[in-house]
Amino acid sequence: MTLPGQLYKLQQIDLELKGRQQELNEIENQLNDNKALVAAESKLASQKEQLAGVKKEQKNSEWELDDLQERVSKLGGKLYSGTTKNPKELVNLESEVKSLKSKISKKEDELLELMSQVEGMEAEVKASTGEFERVKREWQQGQENLGRRKTEVEAAIVKLSLARHKLAQQIDSAALELYEQIGLTRKPAVAKVEQGRCQGCYITLPISQWQKAKAGDLIQCNSCGRILYVE
Repeated sequence: MTLPGQLYKLQQIDLELKGRQQELNEIENQLNDNKALVAAESKLASQKEQLAGVKKEQKNSEWELDDLQERVSKLGGKLYSGTTKNPKELVNLESEVKSLKSKISKKEDELLELMSQVEGMEAEVKASTGEFERVKREWQQGQENLGRRKTEVEAAIVKLSLARHKLAQQIDSAALELYEQIGLTRKPAVAKVEQGRCQGCYITLPISQWQKAKAGDLIQCNSCGRILYVE
């Protein structure tokens, strides 16, 4: 293999290494990305908290309703037992009973509204629980798949790195340094020559330069400075 051929092969390895490293970085980002799971869990926790609050209101409302009904029952006993004879006191008892019954009616309406809210919120919590479980399963499956792919990519990077090291040891140090120097400002550093043109800048090469590149000499393009390689 000619020296430009070795450099071209090294470049192919470097490009594949770069692609694998980018893939590995993306995999690691995805492994650390649990935003969808956190969002679903946060939504469910918020709904459960709101449901607990409304249930507490419902319970308090039930206690208040029981208290009002008990008071009406006691006043009704006094009112209809015949033990109270004073007309004014009877009028006051009737007025208080009427007032309490009005409060009971409002409290019953309030309780029905709360019960309706609880029913609706329980349905939402049930739906969100199912959604959270679905997202969790998908996230866990995704983590497993990504973990397996990460292992494969890491193995490929190790293999490519070893191949690069082995090839680089076979290349003249000055040529290797030139390749790496060009690669800092121009990519690719090694350009193929096709139909007499540098495929890095697409300029037609002088015949003498093309012939030297074809012969396997280490030649740089007069226009872009890339190392020329002819298959």
